[in-house]
Amino acid sequence: MAKYTIGIDFGSLSGRAVLTDVTTGREVATAVLDYPHAVMDTKLKDSDIQLPPNFALQDPADYLLVLETVIPAVIADAGITADQVVGIAVDFTCCTLLPTDEQGTPLCFKDEFQNTPLAYTLLWKHHAAQKYADRMNAVAKARGEAFLDQVGGVISSEWMFPKIYQVMEEAPEVYAAARYFMEAGDWVTWMLSGVHTRGYQFAAYKSLYQKGIGYPSEAYFAAVDEKLRYVVRDKLTEPTTMLGECVGHVTPEAAKRFGLSAGTAVGAPAPDAHVAALALGLKECGDMFAVLGTSGCFFLLGKKKVTVPGTCGTVDDGILPGFYGFESGLCCFGDHFAFAAQKLTSPAYQKEAEERGIPMIRLLIEKAAAKKPGESGVLALNWFNGNRSTLVNSDLSGLFVGMTLTTAPEDLMRALVEATAFGWRRIIEEYESCGVPVKHIVASGGIARKDAFSMQLYADVLGKSIAITETAQAPAFSCAIGAAVAAGCYPNLRAASDAMASPVDKIYTPVCENTAVYNTLYEEYKLLHDYFGKGGNDVMMRLRALRAKVKGE
Repeated sequence: MAKYTIGIDFGSLSGRAVLTDVTTGREVATAVLDYPHAVMDTKLKDSDIQLPPNFALQDPADYLLVLETVIPAVIADAGITADQVVGIAVDFTCCTLLPTDEQGTPLCFKDEFQNTPLAYTLLWKHHAAQKYADRMNAVAKARGEAFLDQVGGVISSEWMFPKIYQVMEEAPEVYAAARYFMEAGDWVTWMLSGVHTRGYQFAAYKSLYQKGIGYPSEAYFAAVDEKLRYVVRDKLTEPTTMLGECVGHVTPEAAKRFGLSAGTAVGAPAPDAHVAALALGLKECGDMFAVLGTSGCFFLLGKKKVTVPGTCGTVDDGILPGFYGFESGLCCFGDHFAFAAQKLTSPAYQKEAEERGIPMIRLLIEKAAAKKPGESGVLALNWFNGNRSTLVNSDLSGLFVGMTLTTAPEDLMRALVEATAFGWRRIIEEYESCGVPVKHIVASGGIARKDAFSMQLYADVLGKSIAITETAQAPAFSCAIGAAVAAGCYPNLRAASDAMASPVDKIYTPVCENTAVYNTLYEEYKLLHDYFGKGGNDVMMRLRALRAKVKGE
């Protein structure tokens, strides 16, 4: 009887499942469910409660609905029985944080907290904890905390402790009631297996955890705020699991609810993009992979620990065993293009898209692709959701330069695509200047598979070839590979990846004449990048402060 595993990728807007054959690695079935409540960034669900700027919340009930929907869907689509599924594992955006009680019940499920925003899930792009991150950074630098070397010298507002700090200060009743602050991926795994665990990769990349050392000291947290002194002891647990390990087995209750067989192996969870190396077949020093979706995530395998300013993490065994895993990213990627399609069009363009029966984003990409590099005369800064790398400042914002009365929507769309390419190039140059080579690039995600124009542009700007694999679901597929190891089908992750990884089916090679033009544009981008991002002009932060003052926030 054939055996299968299921991997589920919990992204920013949806959950996607992939069912794979553990012998061949073939993707047999896929299913997706959009979160009914999506991202709550203006008001709380089913209420008139307005949210402050930079909030990004979710309802964890949506995650359970994903399990209830996509698991039975892929099993039915594949025409198999539940007992043929030998393992399941999940990945999740991170740091996506939720407070729970002792039994794992999210506090937002309780009547007394249903109207309390900070009792809900704080999505990775919840950037309202910036001032708490600033305080943590100032104290860490003053004390010379060694953990800063692991995170590129800066604690991000996206990470666990600034978010916990915000909850403690702005919703103390939630902080007091919370027994645990959980990464959502750890929580979903708990709901499947009945086992409370904490994944190493989540903790090392997003919670300042160091292998062999642990979390930052009580003395550090007390220096930040005395009320935080015992945050680790009182609100967290030690990470105990790595991708590929078996956390436990599907409980009878979970089996009945989600359509699985009780006793199915449950693999350890991991951060969403971090796991993609398994499906993409990367395994050598200098291999970089990119997961291009709502945000852009870039990971690099290295053999030695090097401090690279502005990285999100440099973690021993963080991506694959035996390597240091370097993480960087652009916290606005596909979001840029969705913004352009929604906000930067005209009635004439809307009519054309409707008449042709295509989405606006496709129309703008088509028109942008018809232009030559440099033809639009517009340059952008890709900070519409702040900057994750290498400036690590969520208070930065977007910018267009060069607009005239003849500037068209496609000019702005092309400038945004180019800006994400320049941001990616800036990250690679930071690595290489620190002695960490980037030799080979593989990209995955919806943009990589569907948007040939953008992928060619990225190769031209980077001056490096970019390979694309057959899978469009690298994180979920990688979870299925990890689940195969957890189920005992393979002895380790490398063996499973060798057998199951997705093959390359497309390579984008730089066009020399395009690269020459982009080199010129990139020099202009760097001038803007440093002027607005490194203190030459803090107008972006001042505008945010003025907006908050006027709105009384």
